[in-house]
Amino acid sequence: MGFRSRLALPYWRCGNARSERRRNALHLKAKMTPYVSTEVTTSFELDQFQKDAIAVIDRGLSVLVSAPTGSGKTKVAEHAVAVALRAGRRAFYTTPIKALSNQKFHDLIDEYGKEAVGLLTGDTAINGDAPIVVMTTEVLRNMIYARSSALDALDWVVLDEVHYLQDSSRGSVWEEVIIHLPKYVRLVCLSATVSNADELGEWITSVRGPTEVVVETKRPVELDNWYLVADRLDDGLALIPTLNDGKPDRRGHQYDIDPRDRARGGRRRYSTPGRVEVVELLAERSMLPAIFFVFSRNGCDEAVTSCTRAGLSFTTPEERTRIRQIAESHVEELTDEDLRVLDYGRWLDSLERGIASHHAGLVPPFKEAVEQCFVEGLVRIVFATETLALGINMPARTVVIDKLTKFTGDGHEFLTPA
Repeated sequence: MGFRSRLALPYWRCGNARSERRRNALHLKAKMTPYVSTEVTTSFELDQFQKDAIAVIDRGLSVLVSAPTGSGKTKVAEHAVAVALRAGRRAFYTTPIKALSNQKFHDLIDEYGKEAVGLLTGDTAINGDAPIVVMTTEVLRNMIYARSSALDALDWVVLDEVHYLQDSSRGSVWEEVIIHLPKYVRLVCLSATVSNADELGEWITSVRGPTEVVVETKRPVELDNWYLVADRLDDGLALIPTLNDGKPDRRGHQYDIDPRDRARGGRRRYSTPGRVEVVELLAERSMLPAIFFVFSRNGCDEAVTSCTRAGLSFTTPEERTRIRQIAESHVEELTDEDLRVLDYGRWLDSLERGIASHHAGLVPPFKEAVEQCFVEGLVRIVFATETLALGINMPARTVVIDKLTKFTGDGHEFLTPA
């Protein structure tokens, strides 16, 4: 992946480059002063990569942090926010999806209080003048092109999931933000999957100034990879590890389609297991809660319906009461007619069983209720599109991927680590 810019400067920047440079210089002179350390207090010892990244921030430089999921990258971002507040300045925390923005919004409120934190997404605007504002990346891009005065007091921007630069449809948004943000703004770029961190760091340095790269490779949570198929002959499920001693499990070859069977039009012995069967297996093996990725909205909703029709339920009476309280608190602004149209009763019934879907087709109150229930350990299985694939802190013990291919609009492509 290369990072040569594909973008031309907007016309208003081309025609006013001298004044733009003057404005940046004034801000740099006023604000690029040495920082007093404002390390975020923690109840645990920081890892070395966190200490290294925080030291870069204290020197007033941008930083790119590449570290595995669950390793604590967010602690670095929180330090940049604290630095901005200590200086009486502002910090923006950007994410690629609304669900992640909502979660970061509530996390920061817990830390700093409602008055200090705002949220700006495509369908929500809360306290947008706050010193800390969480937003989707497109919102920040629009602010830049509108020359919003909100940028004048801005010191730090967190770009969560910065590997979105590689996305064919939305990557240009991240590129535009990195290139066109005022030069006095520093960046904290976070990613768990960017594979060429040094190259990306060099590119950011070339367009914004000194940017240091901090890489951590140690996983704090071990991942066990399994392969599950349905055996039509034995009328059961076969679950095997994908790797043995770091090498592909040879038993996996027996599940491949035999070309001779295909040519004869014969019935395959092995097939993709049904979603209800999978959930039942996970429950039997104490592998819940789980996120079950199904790459279509209808597929997610159909999976929930299948589970409820099969009589699956994973909650106690006390948990069902708590789930109802959460759901009612999130839909209190909706009218009775709204709830009728949205089939609230059916949705609530499955939610109280500990079963839910999560995708872009759900109204925000439904999605937010599902997220809160999952975070509190009340929902055991969520069928989701990629809306839950990006950095959301959901305490899942297992992740199931329905297919290894996804329709992109032009055709089906194999999934990649990013």
